Amino acid sequence: MQTELSQQLGIEHAVFGFTPFPAVAAAISRAGGLGVLGAVRYTAPDELARDLDWIEAHVDGRPYGLDVVMPARKVEGVTEADVEAMIPEAHRRFVRDTLAKHGVPELAEGEAAGWRITGWMEQVARGQLDVAFDYPIRLLANALGSPPADVIARAHARDVLVAALAGSARHAVKHREAGIDIVVAQGYEAGGHTGEIATMVLTPEVVDAVAPLPVLAAGGIGSGQQVAAALTLGAQGVWLGSIWLTTTEADLHSPALTRKLLAAGSGDTVRSRALTGKPARQLRTEWTDAWDDPAGPGPLPMPLQGLLVAEAVSRIQKYEVEPLLGTPVGQIVGRMTGERSVQQVVDDLTRGFERAVDRVNRIAGRRGQS
Repeated sequence: MQTELSQQLGIEHAVFGFTPFPAVAAAISRAGGLGVLGAVRYTAPDELARDLDWIEAHVDGRPYGLDVVMPARKVEGVTEADVEAMIPEAHRRFVRDTLAKHGVPELAEGEAAGWRITGWMEQVARGQLDVAFDYPIRLLANALGSPPADVIARAHARDVLVAALAGSARHAVKHREAGIDIVVAQGYEAGGHTGEIATMVLTPEVVDAVAPLPVLAAGGIGSGQQVAAALTLGAQGVWLGSIWLTTTEADLHSPALTRKLLAAGSGDTVRSRALTGKPARQLRTEWTDAWDDPAGPGPLPMPLQGLLVAEAVSRIQKYEVEPLLGTPVGQIVGRMTGERSVQQVVDDLTRGFERAVDRVNRIAGRRGQS
């Protein structure tokens, strides 16, 4: 699964794996792809540095990257406390009532509420980059469009390629104009934040719109046959996220959540604003149903919703309250039916890719003989 982009980066397979887990990122790189660590959960620079140290020690010299959530426009003088103050009391009450209905215990006194969506804030994202640029990362990806121009210039000065996610050809063109090196065309099927256009339609549209920039296809991809399809559509690689969630290296801290993922079908996800305030594909649960119910108050805009539900999500996960327990995941969850190592996933991808290419070659050969 070699392309010009994979050769440029020195990786064996044109497989780019996004993950919040350092062990998964390192394993993807060791398996011949490019592991990309999600940084949004890191609010303390020393925590990110610790995990990048670990990755550096476990990739066997292979390349890896970092994914940040950084707005293109800076909002001056806004603190997390300022944003918290914007959350209506009615929404706070709705969270309390929903948790009480399902008997979700409180956190212990003094226990931290867990991850809060603060990576969108300018100072947090820049702090992550200050750490990351001390490491030999080869790729910097941004999930909120093109990063600011000075960040792109800073990356290029360190020979770091910059990628940005796009849900439409129009967004992709803006990325090209901003100086992005790689566009990730993320379709409707993907886990997390998505647009309205399916991967099969989106990928060739983006390829044509930004040529000759390389494009990675993302969304609903979890087999070698789908990798072959993406390359046939003009992509120079695939961007995979959900498929790694049930690998043996993933650390979900929740056997119940792993069971739910393995049991889910491709129709058991929903695009909901319940988690962050923007439409994000995730497992459908009674939590997402409550927020999508017209009788409720409805989700708040980003970042208010993420701050509002941070403690609730921590409690649901800690106590494994199964009716409410979910995670961002794409429609490919229907193929995630058993735990495998990262190496086994990559091996399955390469074997499936070879079978698909052989099939196309046989079809082409028959046509050539007619």
